[in-house]
Amino acid sequence: MTADPLQQLRELCLALPETTERLSHGEPTWFVRDKKTFVTYSDHHHHDDRLGFWCAAPPGVQEEMVAEEPERFFRPPYVGHRGWLGVYLDVEVEWAEIGEIVEEAYRMVAPRTLVARLDGDGSLPGQE
Repeated sequence: MTADPLQQLRELCLALPETTERLSHGEPTWFVRDKKTFVTYSDHHHHDDRLGFWCAAPPGVQEEMVAEEPERFFRPPYVGHRGWLGVYLDVEVEWAEIGEIVEEAYRMVAPRTLVARLDGDGSLPGQE
């Protein structure tokens, strides 16, 4: 993968079954079957001078990760109240961990048939 965080995130998201990318609210966003959002890129979008992304997360994960590492994780605007997790990309990033977070976000919104396909495909790029 390249050093560009957007490109790395794009590769992780598009490696998942039946995902698409398009702009939503001016930012690259990834969808399952072109309908359900699972990851949204945030390039200083809300005047917070930070680079990151927002993603779906299992119940309780947002609170736990933000409490443990607030320098790496945050409660995003608009979707934070639904438990979505914000991940900063302008700090040192472990791309294998980002891959796990992205996959978990996908699992939160994808239909069971796609999750089953994912389980049959093995590891994702960046998760060696």
